[in-house]
Amino acid sequence: MRILIEEYQYEVAAVKDILHGIDPLTDIEGKVSIHYVGYYYNSLLKDCVFILPKVLLRGGDNPTDGPELVFGKYKPEDIANLDEKNPLSQQERDFIYKFAVWIYRAIVVYKNDKRNDSSIIYHAQIAQVNKGQCRLSNTYLDILLSLLQFNRENRNFFFFILKNLHSGFNKINWIRTIGTTTAIVQRNCPVYLNPVNKERKINFDEELLVIFFSILNYIGDTYGFSKEIDCQFDLITGKRFETYLKGYGKTRLLQIKYKYFSDKALELWHLCFAFFDEARQVFINTEQKEYLLVKNFYVVFEAIIDELIGDKPLPDGMDKRQEDGKIVDHLFTAQSLIDREDKQTYYIGDSKYYKMGHELGPEAVYKQYTYARNVIQWNLDIFNNGGQADSGVKLRDDVTEGYNIIPNFFISAKVSESFDYSDDGIDKTDRRHNKHKKMQFKNRLFDRDTLLLFHYDVNFLFVLSLYARDNTLQKAKWKQEIRDKFRREIQEWLQTDYDFYAMQAHPGVDAKTYIKEHFQDVLGKIYTPFKNETVFSLALESKNPESEAIRTELGKYFYIKELALGDDPISAINAAKAEAHAMIPAEPSKDGVLMVMMEDYDAKSVKFADGRIAIGLKMTDESMRILENIQSIGFILFHIRRDEGQHMFALTSSCEVRPQTSLDGSLYRNINTANLYLLVSFDPSAELESSSIHSSKVPWTKQTRYDAQYG
Repeated sequence: MRILIEEYQYEVAAVKDILHGIDPLTDIEGKVSIHYVGYYYNSLLKDCVFILPKVLLRGGDNPTDGPELVFGKYKPEDIANLDEKNPLSQQERDFIYKFAVWIYRAIVVYKNDKRNDSSIIYHAQIAQVNKGQCRLSNTYLDILLSLLQFNRENRNFFFFILKNLHSGFNKINWIRTIGTTTAIVQRNCPVYLNPVNKERKINFDEELLVIFFSILNYIGDTYGFSKEIDCQFDLITGKRFETYLKGYGKTRLLQIKYKYFSDKALELWHLCFAFFDEARQVFINTEQKEYLLVKNFYVVFEAIIDELIGDKPLPDGMDKRQEDGKIVDHLFTAQSLIDREDKQTYYIGDSKYYKMGHELGPEAVYKQYTYARNVIQWNLDIFNNGGQADSGVKLRDDVTEGYNIIPNFFISAKVSESFDYSDDGIDKTDRRHNKHKKMQFKNRLFDRDTLLLFHYDVNFLFVLSLYARDNTLQKAKWKQEIRDKFRREIQEWLQTDYDFYAMQAHPGVDAKTYIKEHFQDVLGKIYTPFKNETVFSLALESKNPESEAIRTELGKYFYIKELALGDDPISAINAAKAEAHAMIPAEPSKDGVLMVMMEDYDAKSVKFADGRIAIGLKMTDESMRILENIQSIGFILFHIRRDEGQHMFALTSSCEVRPQTSLDGSLYRNINTANLYLLVSFDPSAELESSSIHSSKVPWTKQTRYDAQYG
């Protein structure tokens, strides 16, 4: 097996024989590079050649990076021939063998998708299994393709074996039955209790078929090849098949090797043994030219990423080719960064098919900003023309004239040092610049001209194998998971640069009027992303010295509470109101009554005999009303049930708002599930007469009675 790396510049003399039969090539000052990825058969060397993607290369971009090396360790020339001594470890050699299979499968899936550009695919039929000449070496891909080919072309052979296996089974042998067993005579008729049947022996033809179809089942599940298993055998799967892969498969095949005499059975045995051995020769016709190559593999990489994360068709009638001729790689709608509900926004992505560690150029960054501007204008045009976006996305807020954040990102590829195909994550790139921001004014996150750009690395091995398997359910599951991860990662990044707050106007303050009168002060800093449109999102730069002054000024007219992206804004606003009311000093007039519904009062009153009780606040409208009038509460009324009595006491001090964590453990609470409590103190020995509830001393009106939760 020969290995070449895409776009690497080889010395012509070093690869002249390997390149026999492939054209065109680029000759630059005595060097040659291959602008294909894929597989072809070299009839001169009688060996196959794999051209692998350049993502395996590291270095070579800058003088300080050193030369381009495979896995960051080997010169591509040194590993061109895997059958000769080379520096690759066994793990690296095994990786390349199976990596080539995934590349082949990905190209096949790309080719079969009618939506893709098939003009970049060059394909000739893969060689047929035959008794012709023998290659100098086989590859894992050779073996898999040969097994699949044998399955397609030998259906009659399988059915012939099955017919012979079951013919005459369980038929009684009367000669042996009469000659060897004793009959019981009943009503002059002999009855044989133990007739001699045709016994079922171990059938080695059947065992070989079971092994063969178990292999097909395994490569179908693992690599996504079509199984086409027509025979209903009890297949070897799971842990049992793993033992075959680890050596038992070869051992068992050697044990039954000499049970076969037909050419087809021997051919099938050799194919199965080659699969488990991975180093046996596969007999195929080597005279036929065969190849599966793709030019411009970056197009395939874009198709892989778009299939796994993008929307098809694009949302709201958009086209990948934008009005100015630029082509966006990936575009989809998903949950907004700010709102915890199902409000959507656009996500814009661009695939970058580079060598590992390659830095972005300024042109790529600027072009990505242009994508975002075009998407914003497209969305604006929908509403300016009197329409509605099918996706429900509306980027501009009419009240604040702020713009929702559009996540904009690059995705490039990496290969883990452990060659792990199961690592399904996308991580922030470790390049020097992995986050970019372009803006016209500082401290205006919700501004049309503030554009953010993030850079991620995806595990190339995982996305390659997921795409190659072409399993719809697996792809859909990962798409949702990765979109959620994008959102979380970008939220975390944003919160390192910005402080986010929930904001709602004080009673008596008209928010729209305030925003209109102070438009230049709040432009780009506030936005209305929430279902409750009276609550705004405020974003201020963490390191900007003006941010604190802005927040302080807004705090004179609005309740403001810090709010992590995606958290509940109503809870934050209620907490802000509670804190504000807790700081208001008590007024001299205390004619309000706090009513607490409490069943089994006699038993529970023992628990607050010291005259202190914590009343839980569940942040309902009634609880907010209590907090707004906390300074006027002078009495507490325990209401048991209708006609079952009432108990009222005068407060000995002002009510206090306390978070759950600050309460004394011995303090009685009427409920245990609240975050905030109203701490009430009274003299339990000075109960007021129930008649005084209606006296002039204790006014009892809707304005001065406040209902708390049940006790």
